[in-house]
This record gives sequence, structure tokens and C-alpha cells, in this order.
Amino acid sequence: MTANTDRVTTGIEKVTVGVQTSAGATDLRSGPWRDTTLAPEARADALIAAMTLREKVSQLFGVWVGASDDGAEVAPFQHDMEETVALDDLLPYGLGQLTRPFGTAPVDPAVGALSLARTQERIAGANRFGIPALAHEECLAGFAAWGATAYPVPLSWGATFHPELVREMAAAIGRDMRSVGVHQGLAPVLDVVRDARWGRVEETIGEDPYLVGTVATAYVRGLESAGIVATLKHFAGYSASRAGRNLAPVGMGARERADVILTPFEMAVRESGVRSVMHAYTDTDGIPSAADGPLLTGLLRDTWGFEGTVVADYFGIAFLKTLHGVAGTFGEAAGAALGAGVDVELPTVSAFGSPLTDAIAEGLVPEALVDRAVRRVLVQKAQLGLLDADWRPVPPVLAGATGVDGCVEGGGSSGGNPEGLRGTVRLDTDENRALARRVAEQAVVLLRNDGTLPLPADAAAGAPARIVLIGPNADTPTAVLGCYAFPVHVGGQHPETPLGIELPTLYEACAAEFPHSEIVTAQGADIDGPDSGGFTEAVELARGADLVIVALGDRAGLFGRGTSGEGCDAENLALPGVQQQLLDALLDAGTPVVVVLLAGRPYALGRAVDEAAAVVQSFFPGEEGTRAIASVLSGRTAPSGRLPVSVPRHPGSQPSTYLAARLGHSSEVSSVDPTPAFGFGHGLTYTAFEWSDLVVECGRASTEGEFTLSCTVRNTGARAGTEVVQVYLHDPVASVVQPVQRLIGYVRLDLDPGRAARVRLTVPADLASFTGRDGHRIVEPGDLELRLSASSTDPRLTARVTLTGPVRTVDHTRRLHMGVATEILTDAP
Repeated sequence: MTANTDRVTTGIEKVTVGVQTSAGATDLRSGPWRDTTLAPEARADALIAAMTLREKVSQLFGVWVGASDDGAEVAPFQHDMEETVALDDLLPYGLGQLTRPFGTAPVDPAVGALSLARTQERIAGANRFGIPALAHEECLAGFAAWGATAYPVPLSWGATFHPELVREMAAAIGRDMRSVGVHQGLAPVLDVVRDARWGRVEETIGEDPYLVGTVATAYVRGLESAGIVATLKHFAGYSASRAGRNLAPVGMGARERADVILTPFEMAVRESGVRSVMHAYTDTDGIPSAADGPLLTGLLRDTWGFEGTVVADYFGIAFLKTLHGVAGTFGEAAGAALGAGVDVELPTVSAFGSPLTDAIAEGLVPEALVDRAVRRVLVQKAQLGLLDADWRPVPPVLAGATGVDGCVEGGGSSGGNPEGLRGTVRLDTDENRALARRVAEQAVVLLRNDGTLPLPADAAAGAPARIVLIGPNADTPTAVLGCYAFPVHVGGQHPETPLGIELPTLYEACAAEFPHSEIVTAQGADIDGPDSGGFTEAVELARGADLVIVALGDRAGLFGRGTSGEGCDAENLALPGVQQQLLDALLDAGTPVVVVLLAGRPYALGRAVDEAAAVVQSFFPGEEGTRAIASVLSGRTAPSGRLPVSVPRHPGSQPSTYLAARLGHSSEVSSVDPTPAFGFGHGLTYTAFEWSDLVVECGRASTEGEFTLSCTVRNTGARAGTEVVQVYLHDPVASVVQPVQRLIGYVRLDLDPGRAARVRLTVPADLASFTGRDGHRIVEPGDLELRLSASSTDPRLTARVTLTGPVRTVDHTRRLHMGVATEILTDAP
């Protein structure tokens, strides 16, 4: 989004009717659409047949609102890119969605739920069919509401290499959202990182499409299991913008789009049960996603079989006129988006208001397109129970609360006392915090360690007598939060409001973790400011310490208000501000330095790659993140995270992703070496693992067949630990240029000291497929390498295999995963 665009208007003409039903219209509160024995599609068809054009169109947009902290009905949110919407003018015809009732301003969860319930009662009461709105919220790092648990950002989800844990987290997020009356969550992000300078890297799951697909699919399953409509975004190509700039043109070719960008979406659509997709802002080769019919209808629906709703990214339909210049009017923009397959305009009504109805009246847009979109919307509302005769506005969290029925159904907006509800609903429970802690712990990545870590916490075991904790993120509560966490995303605009959740700083977490050590802290420098004299104090403290922990990284924000986040793109991958100079000064002090990064993207670390005692990477790990980091530092938690993005060695090296063809890697004909300091998938442990006994049962298979191989992984160290077996495919000769290697599967193994696991992998030939010269996905015969690796830069065992037979064309029904069987061996260590 940008403020420098033409103002969009609501386009809804004034009406002079009351808010109970349309003037002179028959109140139709009963009909086949209320019959729960009918299929949702049949109910939707019956309702459409009874609706006027205006009523149908009103189901195709949202209104941006904010719940009231005094329990009154929501009020439209005023944004600099829209005019104020008058609900009284809209509601007689119905309303499709309510945009972010909890995520617009701080509101007590119970009072906010009451406010939303009152609003839903008003919406249903105002239209002649009694249809409430569908309420949506952001949930990129937890439910984006005041007082809700702030989980690690998606880049940390990727670092866990643990889809099942992510599914569990998503289910918890979904339950909290559903409990207060929310129906849809705008997550997860399936954009594959192509340039780490992009500000929204923190919102992604990583730079590999298979990792992104598997983790995102698990997240969707969790959210949907709680009754929340998950939304895949941003479809498609947003992250591939030139130079990593937000909302910039995308110039990738068809094969990169098909083999890298689209594959995670394909997996999620096929396997997760997802019910919504959000189009991307960007254009690819001159075609904006919001007007791309072959993408939104031809591929997504006709080929993949998606049956849910396609929603607009905020203001994205208006952008067809104001930013892309492919529509001359908002009516043309509405027709282009609707024709391409966009069903719902968000966050509020502009193009899908009177510009759309006028275009239909003039014969420029077929009404059949409205019928197609509203059918999808109403089917979803039927699935959610919003068309049921027994639907009530009171959400589960308020069911049974004293006086709530009087406040809502009995008393309307004037009844009841919402103050009696304040503080009665917790969205940050002990169970949530424990889950957030588990995710954060498994997402911490140990990049380097010379043996300094783990640090003894007990004095008798040699705990450091004096630890100096230095850096801009050493004692900052919000250093663990990404830009879509509520205290950052919204709370920063309300400094008078408490954070709503407990956010222990790294200093507080380390003080608790190392009670026998004296811990002294100093800022040293700001995140992105100049040296203001803090270096001198920091170096002096470092020289008098037994150990230095330096906490560096990012400050999350939006549109330039941070160093990471939406609209906070980087010119290069140097640490922001003077943090690298601070780090170098501390390395020169002569005391062992442990680097801790709380960041939204990977950064080059200069000398620290080779000279630091240890480097610990954490990607905005959420409210329990500092405790997770401290427990890894002490060894109470074994580090098990793996890099979801490569860490560059040099700030200007591009591409930073491992997923590159041969010409994208180091060569003798360029002075720029993009070889990473730490490659994708890298992560150390406090133990050691031995990989052995590779067996390839058959080294040849047809292009329709599969390979089976197995190996043994043994923990040869003295501590329990986690190894992640990553399987990469290398295709040395292909008809089109291929990446040097790409991830096709992974297995996470938790092993006690001395224990071993036998891992058996069944690799279908389908996983060797790619988009050929004619645009079709094919499997070619030829030699391949299956690399069983600890990271993209650390292959341990290599199986050389051969595909035989003819070139085979495959489609979206191909196999997407290898088969995995693990057996813990019982032989003695």
C-alpha cells in the first residue's frame, strides 16, 4: 500500500431507508437457504435467486471497522486511502465482510467480542435475509489482537523444519480467533524468498518452495481445524520483485514462476483444505495478479480444483487503476478483477460499489460474474453456519456470560454493562505461552560455536562470573516481534496503551537463566542510528567481562518505520545502522563474543563468521523468544533449528538464495562471490551425528517409477540432539537449466546419546519433474544425484541413480512427497 495514490471512493449512493430492511422490500428471513439439510451450494443458489443485484453486490465487499472498547457497535475505520463509509447506507442491502474488528485498535477481548456481536446483530437485522457478515483478521504471527499470544514469525516456523508443531500452533491461533467471533484469517504467506532485501522476508517461511509448501500446508490444516477460513497469500509472485522492493514489478520467466513460486500454493490447495486465496499486488511481465484470469481462474480453479473464495489484497482492485494503469475507471477495475476471478474486495468498498453496478447497467460487465462470485461467498457463509436459522451473534467466548444476551439480542446497542466483561477473556493463556515457547526453542539456529556454548549456569560448573550483554536488542521488549504482531503493527500508534502481553527482554531472560553470573547491560548503539558515543562504554565493559553477548538485528515496522517488515526494504544485507562496527569493536576487545540475532531477515556478519565464539540466529521468535534463546545458551534446550534462508557472507552478494542455477553461483568470470557464510538448512547442535550405511535398493527406475534408499544416523555425542536429514536432488543434465540442487524432502530425528535411527526413503520419479521447453511439466530420463545432507552446503551421503524410459508429462496430480519410514535401532551404543 502507498499513500501516494488517487483517493478511492465508496461509490455507494445515499439511500433514505431505515436499517431494518430495504425500503418497501419483503422481509425474507426464511427460505430454502435456511435449510441445513440442503447442500451449501443449493442454499446459495436459492438465496441468489431471491436477491436483487444490489443485494448480491453487497456480499462482495468488506468494510474496515474497529471494535469499540466500550462495547458499542464497531465504527468504520478512517484510512487515508478511502472515504468514510456510512454503515446505515450499506446495511439495508447486506454486507460481505467486516475487516479487522480486533486488529485496528486496542480493545479488551471480551468487550471487543461484545462489540462485534452487537454489530453482527445490527447487520443481520438490517437486511431482509438476515445474513451477518464474515469477520476476518490477520494472524501471521498469532491472532493480531490486543492481549493475544504473539507467536514466532513465519520465518521461524520454517526454521523449525517441523510442520506438525506449526499445525499445532495454528490450531491454537484459530481457536482463539473463533472464540471471539472471527471467521477468516489472512495467513499464511507462501511467497518464496528470492531476494532477502525484501522487507517482508520475516513473513515468509523461507527460500525453498518445498519447505514453504509443507510448513504452510500444516499451518492451514491447523487453522481450518479450528473452523477458521485460512487464506493463502500472495498469489502469486510478490516476493520476486526486482531489487527486493515492496510492490515492485516482477520480471521472472514462466519456468521460475511455475517451478518456484507456484509450487507451494499448489501443494496447499491440493492437501490442506484451504478455503480462500488472496491475490498479490504485483504484476508479472505486465499482467497484474488481480486481473490475471489464467492465474486466478484457469490455473487455480480449472486446473487445481480450488472451490473457495479469492479475496483482494487491501485496495488491490483499485490499484488496477491507480497504480497499474490497466483500468481507466474504478468500474473497469471492478470488471477486470471480477472477470479474472476475484470474489471479494477488501478492506472496504470502492470499485465493487456503484462503479460495478453502473458498469453492469451500462452493459460493460456481465451480471453473471456477480452471480459467480456471490455464489462462492454464500456457499462459504453457509459452511460457516451464518445462514442457519439458529445462528446467533454471541460468540463462544461470551456464551453463558451474565447479561450478554441482554446486551446483544435483548438490549441492542444500548443494553447491558460491558464493564462487567472486561478482563474476563484471556487470549494469552499459559497453554498458548508454552506452545509459543516450544516453537521459539525449535526455531533457534546455532550458526557457529567454537565450544563456548553451552554456557554453564551453575557456579560450581564454571558459570561466567561476569557477562556483559550489549546491543540495541539487549533490553528491548519488542525486539522479539515482527511487523504483524499487534504491539508493533497497531500498538505503536497507541503508546498510552499497555502492551497487553508479557515480553521479557533478553537481559531479563539471561538474568533468570544465569543466576550465578553478574550480568551488566549497555545499548552500545541504536538499531539504525549513527554511533552516538555508546561504543566506548561498550568496549570498556567488554574488556572487564568473562563473556560478551551482543544482541543485534532489526526493529520491525511498517513502511519505513522499521528495518524489517512491510515496506521496510534494504539496499543491502549489511546489519542496519552501525551495528557491524559495534560488533567489530567488541571482537577487538579480546573477550569471547557470542552474537545473538533478533531479526527479520538474514544479514552478513563480517568478521563474526570466523571470529565470534558463537553465533545464534533467531527470526523474531515471539513473546517467549528471549527465554528460548537463553535456554539454548545454557544448554537446557538443545539447539535444533535450521536456516530457512541462507546467511550471506557479503552484504551485496546476490542472489542470496541457494536455489540458483550454475551461473548464479561463484565463478571465475565475476568478481562477486555469492557463496553464503551459512547455507540454507544449516544448523549446529551440542552433539555429533554420524551418517552411514547408505543402501540403494535399485539404482535404476523408469520415469514412472521410484527409488528406495536408506541410511543410518547415529548420535555419537554425549547429549540428546536433533538431526534434520535433508534430501536434495541434483540433475546434472536437463533440457532446460536447473538449479544446482533443490530440496525434495526432509526428516527430523530426535535422538538420545548413542541412539541411532534407520531412515528409509522412497523417492518417486515425479519429484524430478520440472517445466520443460513447451511449458509442460515433464520427467526426463537420465542420471540424477540424491544427496542426503545436513544442509545445502553439507552433503553427507550421495546416491547416484538413473531414470530410464521415455520423457513423461505429469500434471497437478503428480506425487509431491517422498515416502519416509524411520526405525529407532535397539542395538547398544
